[in-house]
Parts: sequence; C-alpha cells; structure tokens
Amino acid sequence: MKLIIQIPCYNEEETLNIALDALPRQIDGIDEIEYMIINDGSRDKTVEVAKAWGVHHIVNFRRNRGLAYGFMAGIDEALKQGADIIVNTDADNQYCGDDIGKLVAPILAEEADIVIGARPIDSISHFSFIKKKLQHLGSWFVRVASDTDIPDAPSGFRAFSRDAAMRLHVINEYTYTLETIIQAGREKIAITSVPIRTNAELRPSRLFHSMRSYVKKSALTIIRAFMMYKPLKFFGIIGMIPFTMGFILGVRYLIYLASDPYTGHVPSLILAAILLLIGVQTFIVGLHADVMAANRKMIEEVKYHVKKMEYDGQE
Repeated sequence: MKLIIQIPCYNEEETLNIALDALPRQIDGIDEIEYMIINDGSRDKTVEVAKAWGVHHIVNFRRNRGLAYGFMAGIDEALKQGADIIVNTDADNQYCGDDIGKLVAPILAEEADIVIGARPIDSISHFSFIKKKLQHLGSWFVRVASDTDIPDAPSGFRAFSRDAAMRLHVINEYTYTLETIIQAGREKIAITSVPIRTNAELRPSRLFHSMRSYVKKSALTIIRAFMMYKPLKFFGIIGMIPFTMGFILGVRYLIYLASDPYTGHVPSLILAAILLLIGVQTFIVGLHADVMAANRKMIEEVKYHVKKMEYDGQE
C-alpha cells in the first residue's frame, strides 16, 4: 500500500520545511510513503528547499496556474507514480501532520474513498468571527448541494483512494475543495470526514485577498458546481419561484372572477401568465441541462476507463 502526500506550493520557501518536517514517516497499514510538491510558478526557492529536504516528486509550472489546476496535476502525477492513497495538505503547516494516519484510516478500512479533515473552526484563534460563520454557512450550502454530511467543506486536508482520484474532474479555476465534494455526492462516491487538529498560523491565507472576494468566489463555485452536477434540481428550484407566484396570482384572479365576473383584474391575469411561462421555461432549461449533464457523465466514465488503462494497464 503506497501513500503519496502532495503539497501545492506557491512561494513557500519560508514555511515548506516546517510542513515537510511535520509529515509522518510511517503509518500502520501503509508500506511506503512518498512526498510530492506542486510548484505553482513559485518565484522564490521553493523547489530548492523541497529538493534539499528530499521530496520524491516535483511537479513544476513555469507560471502560476491556480490551486485547482495544481491540485489536479498533483493527483495525475501521484496516480502515475502508483499511489494507492493520495493525501493533500498545505505548505503553510495549517494542518497537523500527525493526523494523516486518522485521515487515511477509513480508506484502509474500506469504509470510504474520500476523507475530509474537519477542522475545529470555532476554536481556531486566527479565524475572525465573521470568517467562522461564513465557513459554517458555506459548508451548509455544500451539504445541501451535494447531499453529503461534510461539516468542513473548504478544508484542503483530505485523502483519496486510487479509484476516487481517477474519478475527479475539477472545472473551476478557484479551488477544488467545494466542487469535488459536490461531484462525489453526485457520483455516489463514499465520502466521510474525521476531526483533525490545526496549527498556529504561519502566514495569511493566499487563497483570497479579502472576505468579500472569498465569499463571492466561494458562492460562484458552489452555484456553478450545483448547476453542473445537479441541473434539474437547480433550475427546478429557480423555476418554482415564479411558477408558484404566478399560480397564486392565477388563483386570486379566479376567486375575484367567481365573486364578481365584471371585476376586471386583467393586469394580475397577465402577470400570472408571464410568471407561469417563466417558471415552465426555466424547468425546460433544466431538462436540457440535465441531458447535457448525462452526456458529461458518460464522458467522465470514458475518461475514468482511459485512466485505468493508462495508469493500471487494466480494461
């Protein structure tokens, strides 16, 4: 059983050694542990630090490609290197390396294929009150969109079985964390979470520059993923709003008409018809999107089998 621990890096020369030193050297049930960094266009000595430490694998980009792209590139390289389990963690030592054993335990026990480390958000001192509430709110939206029960959706501390890693497809360029959970929910991949610890902050987060930017990008990511992976439900919810309003106005018009045939209220009838039409058209858009999602799912299945042939020599 081979474990590869991957770390996305962007100008991490000051903290990378600390994060690497904290990683486990052996874990019960794991025969071999290797370490990999994804150098996302760093302009400092990140690569030199990694080589001096003894990292086994380095994925290099000449320019910054973003967290989501780097994550998927690391997953592909880990699969090529024969990883049975892939763990993703951060270069700023945010997560406790000793908890990697807890993270991979459900996969070793064949209880799950994806495991998310759930941080004690309410007790993290460097998280502001607003950020804590937004983290909880965002995780709730992801749970609704994915039909999962993951309490800490933005957590980047996670483990993937080989089979689950081959099924991952990240479209957005911002972050992989939210989309992969929604995708796992749609694909019915066994996903769970375990409580993990965090370390003191070594540097501010580079994923967002302001709380407003974080909320905007996270909300767009959730909405886009929900729309892509569950389009009929997404457009059904949106279409139900104008349809319900139009239905209520239509019933109201009929009540007035029954009580007084000469009462008028024609504008209400016109508005009701418009709202009902918008609702029906939105639902039809959802049907078209659902057909496209079915085609996308078939393409993803083809890509999965291609990866099986490429990485495992199967099929």
